[in-house]
Amino acid sequence: MRIGIAGAGLLGRLCGFQLMRAGHHVTLFDASTSQNPGPESIRAAAWTAAGMLSPIAEMETGGDEVRILGERSLELWKDIDGYLKAKRGPSATDSGVGLQLQDSLMVCHGGDLGSAQRVLRLLAPDTQRVTKLQQDEAITLAPGLKRGLHAWQLRGEGHLYPGQAMQSIAHALHDADWRLGTAVREVKPHTVILDNGPERFDWVFDTRGTGAADELPVRGVRGEVISLFAPGFELHRAVRLLHPRWRVYLVPRPQSRLIIGATEIESEDRSPISVQSMMELLSAAFSIFPSLAEARIVSTDVNLRPATPDNLPLIRTEDGITRINGLFRHGWLLAPAVIEKALGNAGLN
Repeated sequence: MRIGIAGAGLLGRLCGFQLMRAGHHVTLFDASTSQNPGPESIRAAAWTAAGMLSPIAEMETGGDEVRILGERSLELWKDIDGYLKAKRGPSATDSGVGLQLQDSLMVCHGGDLGSAQRVLRLLAPDTQRVTKLQQDEAITLAPGLKRGLHAWQLRGEGHLYPGQAMQSIAHALHDADWRLGTAVREVKPHTVILDNGPERFDWVFDTRGTGAADELPVRGVRGEVISLFAPGFELHRAVRLLHPRWRVYLVPRPQSRLIIGATEIESEDRSPISVQSMMELLSAAFSIFPSLAEARIVSTDVNLRPATPDNLPLIRTEDGITRINGLFRHGWLLAPAVIEKALGNAGLN
């Protein structure tokens, strides 16, 4: 079948990737002029993300639905990662999505233990995968971690590298018809409407995120991240700080890089990161890793996450069209399972 996809962010790329694996011909439309847009341009929210894969911890904001979809996504990411590596050949060991799925850590200052109880109650029944750590155990898993913190190991969670993943998926779509620099005005059954008129397809997918706000109940939620260069700082797993006001996590990157994120602000403002956000994110990171005092700020980034009224994913399927949106702060965690479900609903997987 000939499939048109409006939006070439994470959802659009994964959708096209899976459709092409199933033998369909794919055309991707996106307003960006590049498959690898820089932070100075308006680009998909997936580029401004830490890439955490935390179905257990994210129950706090998404409940059982997010956990179920997230657990399925972990299995699908393994398949996607292996497929992308195989397509590049045996010498391209780093050409998948940078998948790391050993575990993640959750930490809490002693004075915040009371306010963290709601999260801890959610996780307490999972004794197989959530383990309270002794201080020496936590520091072994995260060297440099401040002493005196409460810590938990969340087995099976992990992270990937969004930039690498977006580029690898795009490379796997080299036989697709890319229509970059092409704004989509509207998406209707079997039809993608452009400035110069409609284009017809056997089926169309609308994965435009906040770009579809005129047609779907979607709002933008501002997220902010900071990239650090921290030579000598050894971290191999994501670390999440439980705090009464902040949802802060630190995620390692190759070449001594580290991502701190992400604020969650009910605003559609795309202006640069605020002084308050910068101070709060850095203070939170420094409070659990004092050795970051000598790290260098490489860059900051801001983007809008598409969210529905209940902050859960939206899939709407009619004859000739599927709309997928609202992955909120769970984009990398949920995307593979959401795409699998959407393709199944349309009978295209």
